[in-house]
Amino acid sequence: MWPDERLLDLLQIEVPIIQAPMAGANGSALAISVSEAGGLGSLPCAMLNEDQMRAEAGVIRQQTANPFSMNFFCHTAVAPTPEQQATWTAQLAPFYTEYGLDPSDIAPASIRRAFDDGMCELIEDIKPKVASFHFGLPEASLLARVKATGARVISSATTVEEARWLEANGCDAIIAQGYEAGGHRGMFLTKDVTAQAGSMALLPQVVDAVKVPVIAAGGIADGRAIAAAFALGAAGVQIGTAYLFTPQSLISDVHRAALHQAKDDQTVLTNVFSGKPARGLINRVIREVGPISDKTPPFPTAGAALAPLKAKAEKAGSGDFTSLWAGQAASLARDMDAGDLTRALAADALKRMKQLAGT
Repeated sequence: MWPDERLLDLLQIEVPIIQAPMAGANGSALAISVSEAGGLGSLPCAMLNEDQMRAEAGVIRQQTANPFSMNFFCHTAVAPTPEQQATWTAQLAPFYTEYGLDPSDIAPASIRRAFDDGMCELIEDIKPKVASFHFGLPEASLLARVKATGARVISSATTVEEARWLEANGCDAIIAQGYEAGGHRGMFLTKDVTAQAGSMALLPQVVDAVKVPVIAAGGIADGRAIAAAFALGAAGVQIGTAYLFTPQSLISDVHRAALHQAKDDQTVLTNVFSGKPARGLINRVIREVGPISDKTPPFPTAGAALAPLKAKAEKAGSGDFTSLWAGQAASLARDMDAGDLTRALAADALKRMKQLAGT
């Protein structure tokens, strides 16, 4: 049925649609719905502790026998210096004054742990069908242990060089993350976001450069984009923003409302929420501080200083200080159950591919 079924065979799924792992925006419910519909549901683990990871994976296993993915970050954690923290706090001080908050009363940043021995032990115990990574891959000994469980390994590349590196270092499939994609850039061999390629340029070049199946990500929200991705050589797609519209997503009411107003020119890459570039909807803090600021402390600590402002603003119904992650195709998304969306996307894509083939 599909022009390239390598990803279906590799991951043992029915439709070549991967639900993007979106830390803080989805949990077990979304992963279950997508996996039950024949795609690959994903559990983002970067903001969970090990007990939470185990509990969420347990819920998924209880409600579907189909494959699912567990996703982890592979960044190098760097603590901010007192000077970096002070500079960032000073940058945000006028907002604190406006909201009557004390800039010296900032809680520690929310956890975004890099993949480590404890997480590896969890993978060895749970044995998910797929282990996916962002910001590269774990160090070699940990990756070898992951692969020894039988898990298929996938990770994101934002350049052809990154794709080649991932293949050479053991990836079973590679996500070609185009410039259009929402959320954090998976970049790990470069820091230059200004040189990033869009999906239509990146995807065929990655397909030509590697032998493993390639998964297209970025700007994909309907059957037309899926069909286009396959025409460019993809063996599957990864979709994030479209799943944020589903009732299974965990986003806030202000984030959901902002998504419904999204247009093609209302997202930017910004580092003000975490310290790393990520695509989201433009709001007040991005307009007045960013989108890219040289004053943010290292990833993922920038968000700590924004947290009190976010809480205060959201209580008043405002997303002025919220990370409203979204890709450039948000306006194409629909309010649908996640399982129904997965099935509808697959059916529409197949219909369009048959029409293009004249069958």
